Amino acid sequence: MDERTDLLTIGRLARRTGISARTLRFWSNEGIIPSAGRTAGGYRLYDAACVARVELIRTLRELGLGLDDVHRVLDNRATVADVAAAHVAAIDTRIRALKVSRAVLSTVSKRRSTPEETALMNRLARLSAAERAQIVDEFKADVFGRLDIAPELRERARELSVDLPEDPTPDQVDAWIELAELVQDRGFRVRLGRFLELNTPAPGQQAPPGATIWWARQVVNTVAQARKEGVDPDDPSAAELISTVFGDADPNAVLASLEAGIDAGAERYRGLVSRVRGRYGAPDATGELRWLATALRIATGGEVTPSPPSRRTR
Repeated sequence: MDERTDLLTIGRLARRTGISARTLRFWSNEGIIPSAGRTAGGYRLYDAACVARVELIRTLRELGLGLDDVHRVLDNRATVADVAAAHVAAIDTRIRALKVSRAVLSTVSKRRSTPEETALMNRLARLSAAERAQIVDEFKADVFGRLDIAPELRERARELSVDLPEDPTPDQVDAWIELAELVQDRGFRVRLGRFLELNTPAPGQQAPPGATIWWARQVVNTVAQARKEGVDPDDPSAAELISTVFGDADPNAVLASLEAGIDAGAERYRGLVSRVRGRYGAPDATGELRWLATALRIATGGEVTPSPPSRRTR
């Protein structure tokens, strides 16, 4: 075999391919690069086909394939396409896991979280789809289940879905962590339930006086324009704005509804749900709602008529 000038020693093969002799020797020992012969001294020799094989192995390894998969491709036990498809799925899984880790670490950094808070956020971020759905279902049953509302509204509440997509962005994961913490908080559930009682129509009845604030963005837009123009809540024009927006509706009832929503953090909840779903619509209107609450409080002399006990809570 020494007389074959077209054969390469492992050193020459390394120089030809740019792969270290140590790596080539390992691949050869694993049977991925079969030798074309040996020297009289027993050293392996490689031919041109081995050079092409090494180039293919390098390509597959750079794409992240393990030696077992490389062996399967080279032995024609699997096609490159089949192995590539499997690796795409595996890479996608790793990318999703990395996005979750990045989101958790980003939130930890922003909040200056304790180790205990970090552990909780990590657990919430890595819940399965079924576990996330259970958190939302328990929240809906607690908050919406006790309301005496029309069947169509109850069905709409039952179908409310808030979950991460298959490939969430870091912001969606961050929003989910915050939302999951929020909806599991008993105090938030109680405050949101009270807010819904004041803003959801009972069967056969019209919407309560304050519901317009939350379900019609034109109210917020009107207030935003007034603030932009420098109108203060105690200006006479603020009283005119209230009269225009709410007409002859009882301002005390409107104020009670508004303050319940502010106290519940309804805007924060709405914003988190939108972010989890990847929908970035209307911006947070808490500033406008607080301005409106102040203007209403001034208009009513600072007093709010106590609301009667709810007849719509089971």
